[in-house]
Parts: sequence; structure tokens; C-alpha cells
Amino acid sequence: MRRATRILVALPAGALMLAGCAQPAEQSTEEESGLGAGAVREQLSIVTGGTTGVYFQVGGVLANTITDGVEGQSGSAETTGASVENLRLLGSGEADIAIAQGDAVSEAFEGRNDFEGRAVQSYALAVLYPNVFHAVSLEENAVELGLECFSDIVDTRYSVGAVGSGNEATTTNVFSALEISTSDIEIQQLGYADTDSALRNDQLDAGSWVVGEGHAGLSELATTEDVHLIPMCDEEVSVITAATNSYTEHTIPGGTYPGIEGDVQTIAVWNLMVVGGDFNEQQAYDITSAMFDNIDDFVAAYAPGEEYMVPESILNSPVPVHPGAARFYEEQGVELPEDLLAQS
Repeated sequence: MRRATRILVALPAGALMLAGCAQPAEQSTEEESGLGAGAVREQLSIVTGGTTGVYFQVGGVLANTITDGVEGQSGSAETTGASVENLRLLGSGEADIAIAQGDAVSEAFEGRNDFEGRAVQSYALAVLYPNVFHAVSLEENAVELGLECFSDIVDTRYSVGAVGSGNEATTTNVFSALEISTSDIEIQQLGYADTDSALRNDQLDAGSWVVGEGHAGLSELATTEDVHLIPMCDEEVSVITAATNSYTEHTIPGGTYPGIEGDVQTIAVWNLMVVGGDFNEQQAYDITSAMFDNIDDFVAAYAPGEEYMVPESILNSPVPVHPGAARFYEEQGVELPEDLLAQS
């Protein structure tokens, strides 16, 4: 692994953010060439996730930060299906700034998996906080089915996440790394709320939640049901983290969720804020600078992100940093390695 994550903590804060109505991204009509060479965009569409998620909360803070702190510009946080959809919107020019999981960003940048044949220029403005892979079952199911390591989900009814979500993309990557065939599992593609309901109603044996640690929905489920988090055993973690630099080993501390007293070994993936290659260099610098000038507002929206939302976290990016943002980090004394320096 090129970079290691620290331990993720605690429960997302429930700060309410307001999003503006969806607006098409304003693209320059001038010929653009080279990284950061596009015209300044006055109205910025920020694509996030569902209204109850951290992406939307953080995107709402970013929209307010741009509107209030960057002269002549305004931001609007839009609700979406999250990571994969956000990157597609960025690539089509329907969005200006996208929040997405690092694995999806890496795949979009390289034109792999969901982005085969249609790579998306996606350069980092900031690295935010890690999402943690939770393989969730109920205790009675885990005992009956012998769910002691993640690979034990073979021959079960398993939800990989909503169609087109970062949750689905991460789960698919985990399956691939562990050589788990989807033909050996009864796959369902459910969002978090539907996964919760299906578990409670014995319509599902287990499912993936790739979310910030201490996720409110998981905490609520664990409050009313005996929940079992299926651990990734040592060899599984080693295989997955060796397959790509998008994932790092992670431990969910005991006591994070009601009724789960022991530590649970798993993996984590960083969340990023990204823009396209033609995004104006000075504008990228101004927005990144404004974000860190107002970082307390972002922490208020997601308290567990406090230790992660610092300039040094950019070193965990799986894709190059936008030249405008790179200038900001250099001014903060963060030395970017060669693989994070965008090439014109």
C-alpha cells in the first residue's frame, strides 16, 4: 500500500443542509486546452447523494462556502445516486464538482469497470474522510449460516447496494478481489433503507453498507435488532488491499454500534471532492482555500471528519490533484509526490 488510513471514529452529525434546485453546469463556449484552462464558472452544480447522507450535508456546506466566500460565484448542492452517478454527471458536463468514493474516482479516471470506454477526467480538490465497509447481517442469520469471514456469504441472499451506487461498486470490487462469483449468491440491489427493511423481514441474509463509521441508520438497526457485522479475515483483507491502492485495512472499534462489543476487521475507502481537467485553475485554488478557511463548518456537518479534513489528507488521493488545488496544498507545506501532480 502506498498510503495508510488512520482509524475512523464515531457517529455522523445530523446538520441540515439546504440544496438549491438542479441547474445544468455552465460550460465555457471558448475553446479550452490544457489542465485548468477553462473559463470561470459562476454557478456551480455540486453533485452529492441522498438527502439523509453525509455527502449531501458536506455538499451543502461547500455550496454555502462558495456562495458566501468566493466573490462572483455561487454553489448549489444536488441530490443524486452518489459516487458513480456523480462521476458520470461530471464527465457529461452536467455537474461542476462531484463528491465520490476514491475507488469510483480511480475507475473513472482510468476508464475501468463502470467507466469502461468512457473515462472521466477527475482531479482532486480535497480528500474528505474514509467510508468503512460494513457487511451487515442479523445475529440469528450469522449463527445459522456460519458467517465468520466475509467469503462465507456464498450461497446467501446478499444486497450489494443500490444500482449505480458507490456501495455497489465497492462490493463488486471486493467480490472480484476475493474471486467470489455473483452466480453463487442471490444478489439484490437495495439502498440502505430497503436493506434494513429486508433484513428485518427475513427477505435478506446480509448486505453491504459502505458508509462513515457510526452511521445513523446502522446504529438505529442495531438498537432494535441483534446485528452481526461479518468480519473480513486476515487473508481477505490482504488480498483486497493488494488489488488496488483505493482500499486500506480498517478496524471498527467495539462499542461503535449497540450490542457489538468486539472489534471488527474490515477495509475503508477515502471520499474525495473532484473536478474535471478543464476546471479553471484559479477557481480551483479559490474554492479549495475557501473550504479550509471555513473547515469548522464542514466539521459541524460531519463531526467524525474533524481529524481527516486537513490539508495533509490530500496525500491519500488515488488520482492526481488539480493544479489549482495543488498550489494551495504546496502553500500549506504539503509536498505532493510525483504521482499526484497532474500532467498537462
